[in-house]
Amino acid sequence: MLRTTIACASFALFIALCAGAPRRREVAPVAARAKRAAPSASATAAPTVAAPAMPPAAASGPLRFIAIGGGATPESTEVSLEQDIALVVSVLPGPGRVLFAGGSDANSVRTLDPTLDATSVLVRVGDFFTPRKGRGSRYRKPSLNALPASSSSVHHELFHALAEGKDPLLLYIASHGEQGGHARENHVVLWGGDELSVPELDALSSKAKRPVRLVIASCFSGGFAELAFEAAEPARGITTSPRCGLFAGTWDRETSGCDPNPDRRAQEGYSMHMLHALRGEDRDGHPLAKRDIDFDGDGRVSLFEAHTRARIAGESIDVPTTTSERYLREVQKKPGKIDAKLLPEDAAVVTQLGARLGLLTRAAVEERLSALGRTLDQLDHELTIAEDNLDEKHGALSALLLGRWPVLDDAYHPDFAPTLARDSLAIKKVLDDSDEAKANAAAAEEVDDLDARYAAGQTEEAITLRLKRAYETQELAAALKSKGGDPWKNYLSLLTCERTSP
Repeated sequence: MLRTTIACASFALFIALCAGAPRRREVAPVAARAKRAAPSASATAAPTVAAPAMPPAAASGPLRFIAIGGGATPESTEVSLEQDIALVVSVLPGPGRVLFAGGSDANSVRTLDPTLDATSVLVRVGDFFTPRKGRGSRYRKPSLNALPASSSSVHHELFHALAEGKDPLLLYIASHGEQGGHARENHVVLWGGDELSVPELDALSSKAKRPVRLVIASCFSGGFAELAFEAAEPARGITTSPRCGLFAGTWDRETSGCDPNPDRRAQEGYSMHMLHALRGEDRDGHPLAKRDIDFDGDGRVSLFEAHTRARIAGESIDVPTTTSERYLREVQKKPGKIDAKLLPEDAAVVTQLGARLGLLTRAAVEERLSALGRTLDQLDHELTIAEDNLDEKHGALSALLLGRWPVLDDAYHPDFAPTLARDSLAIKKVLDDSDEAKANAAAAEEVDDLDARYAAGQTEEAITLRLKRAYETQELAAALKSKGGDPWKNYLSLLTCERTSP
């Protein structure tokens, strides 16, 4: 069965992506079980990006940021994406441009509405035969002044914004991402189902006349960390373009951040922590102590420091990464002795997150991850059995219903509406009182309980993995510094880029 997944800045590029597909009626997003493996596929060739025919949009000087948000359809354009884009506009210095879903005039924002009647026979039949995550939601126009986030608009705005100005451009994309067989094959889904891929963004940014900063909060966003390399190909060495990036998750992991619940207190995700941190605030807008955000003590908040705050404070499945981290792991394989002064951001993760988790040594971290792995494997096994049982019980109830009302699973059949009008009480009685319905409900409850336990374990595992990666990054950086040479200089150049402020 399918469970809800959650997923998922400075030309800076923030991409808040996520994915979702619940089998049963949506209440709130929960973390999905991690994918065990991705299929292998050959790398795609970098596309050629031609100059758009449209003239650049008027602005009071070169754009300082572009914010792109929404999903491919209204159903995948959760209200939290709109709220994140609004936060981008309030945090980043302008002028900027917003491209969101179908534009200002499209009824494209999905908001959970608990007042909708979920008990009617029509809705219950729909939830049973053809569940939709948007059935408990209403739709409205965006509150943003936005152009459509279509492929043509995105390429048009990026092409012209990168062709003028000297200062870094910030691009924030709050949408959904998909994973390919290789990291550079990951992509962002745009309005209408088009995509913006790693090779496409490479082709656009490699010709830019201004620096590029990427901060991507997305499912599988770490695929864009391949932009640390020329043509997004590690074999070709470090990129010659002045670009870098910070990402909510590694290339093979989903992230949090797409929520139809408009209550920000109930939401969780990289973008909330990262964007508020740029203002020296926690995710709820309260001022942070200097030790909790200015990790290098220079009196300002950099992109990397805001990213680090999200690593420390986030309570989600996010495992953030960066272009410098990706480059480091490509060029340096053996660890060295940690120098805490070398990377104050990672040292802060080790100190603060380690204290929060009660894991004060590398050995303790490894032990916790091993234990969590065993627990998750067992829960995964139990879920598989429970899901198979639910499928069986679902099939039995489906057979009972369709045996009496053959068109009940086809709301577009001419006989569907008359059938429902004539026999709604009898259908309700089957859904309420039949042995098959009771067995199905019990099986669904078991799966929901196991899902919740798995989601909690997966969140704990992700937070602990952040701590492990901070240890690893410090060890590898120390070893690379001792070797010196161009790889060390290249690594420092990416770090310098990531440590700039918007």
